[in-house]
Amino acid sequence: MQLLAFSLFIAGIVAADQFTKHLTVLNIALYEDVPFIPGLLQLTYVQNTGAAFSSFEGQQWLFALIFVVFTLCILWEYRKNSMGFTTLERWCIAAIYGGGLGNMIDRVRLGYVVDMIETTFIEFPVFNVADCFITCGCILLMAHLLLFHKDFWKDGKK
Repeated sequence: MQLLAFSLFIAGIVAADQFTKHLTVLNIALYEDVPFIPGLLQLTYVQNTGAAFSSFEGQQWLFALIFVVFTLCILWEYRKNSMGFTTLERWCIAAIYGGGLGNMIDRVRLGYVVDMIETTFIEFPVFNVADCFITCGCILLMAHLLLFHKDFWKDGKK
C-alpha cells in the first residue's frame, strides 16, 4: 500500500513538473522575462543542458548514469529495507526521485531541461518545479536524518 502511495506521489510530481514546463514552452519566448510576483519571482524560459550554476553542461550521459544508479539504489532499499529509513525519509526520497525523473524526461526527450522560475531578490540560477522537489526533499531528508535518526550515521562495526 505504501509503495502505491509513493508511486502516486512521484507521478504527481512528474505531472506537475511536465505541465508547468509545457505551459512555459507554449507561452514564453526563450529568455523572455515575465513578471510573476514583483520583487520576488519572474518567469524566464531557459534551456539548461547542465546542472545548477551550469555545472556539467552538456554531460547528459553523466546525468543518465546518476539517475540509473539512484533508481537501482531506491529499488534495492525499498525491497530490502537495509538502511531502515522512516516513512518520512522515504517520502523525502520519493520527492527527490520524482523531481529527478521530471528532469530526466526532459533530458531524454529534448536534450535539455526546461527551467522557468527566476528569483529577482537574489542572484540565483533559473530553476523549475522538479528542482523545488529535489531541493526540499534533500533538505528535509538531511535535517530529519541529523536531528531524529542519528543512529543512521553510526558505524555498525563498533
